[in-house]
Amino acid sequence: MEAEPLYERAITIVEKTLGTEHPNFAGGLNNLALLYKTQGKYAEAEPLYKRALALYEQKFGPDHPITRTIRKNYDSLLREMNKQKG
Repeated sequence: MEAEPLYERAITIVEKTLGTEHPNFAGGLNNLALLYKTQGKYAEAEPLYKRALALYEQKFGPDHPITRTIRKNYDSLLREMNKQKG
């Protein structure tokens, strides 16, 4: 079985039970974005990273360890996207 539908299902469950402002929702978005990045689906990954990062920054601030991890993941994606352009 592929991972993508499992990640999507997990995000849906968290959304329904805890809401879209919960850190677990942001974590699910980050995980799916990471999967998309490894698959080369950069356009799909970017909005997920942006949303996850915004949620964590709002909840915990820019210096929280998980916020920094998501930012590193997002920055890595942006570097990959720039390589594709150039």
